[in-house]
Amino acid sequence: MPEPLPIEFANTLHAVRGRVRDGLTTTAELADWLQRNGLPAEVTADDLIQARELRDAVRAIAHAVAHGRDPERVDITVVNTFARSTPRWRELHWSPQPHAVAHTTGTPLAAALSTVADATIALFTSTARDDLRACPGPGCVLHFVRDAPRREWCSPGCGNRARAARHYARSRDRTEP
Repeated sequence: MPEPLPIEFANTLHAVRGRVRDGLTTTAELADWLQRNGLPAEVTADDLIQARELRDAVRAIAHAVAHGRDPERVDITVVNTFARSTPRWRELHWSPQPHAVAHTTGTPLAAALSTVADATIALFTSTARDDLRACPGPGCVLHFVRDAPRREWCSPGCGNRARAARHYARSRDRTEP
C-alpha cells in the first residue's frame, strides 16, 4: 500500500545497500515521479532545485515528528511557501462521465508542488501524524505511516533484513568464546 503523498515524496531519498540515494537527481526522474503520482508537469533544472527544497523540508518535518520532536521553523516556512505559491482548484465535469479537472493560475509544476505542500499540511495536522515512523531497518532511511498495529518496518524487505541481522548477531554471540 502506498504511503501518503508527502511521505512518498520524502522517500525519494532512500537507501540502497545502506547507501543513501537521491531519486530526484534529474529532471526526468522528477517528471516521472510527478507522473506516477498524478501530478504531470514539464520540469526544468530550476524546478528540480525547488522540488528538492520542498522534499528536504517535508523529510525534515517527518524525521522530527517520527522522533517526537518539533520540526524546525525553517522547514515549516518552506512547506507554507510552496502551499501558497499558486492558486489551484478543481472543477466538476460530467461528460463522458463525472470527473474533476484541476486548474491553476500558475505553472503545472508550481501547482504540483503546491499540492504536495498542501498534502503535507493535511498529514501533519491529522491524527495520522501520530502513526508516522522512521523505519528501524538496518541502513534504511525511509518513513512510513503505521497502518496496522503490528507494522514495524517500511516494507517486508526491511523486516526480513532486521530479522536476519538479529539472527546473525545471536549466532555470532553463541560461537564466540
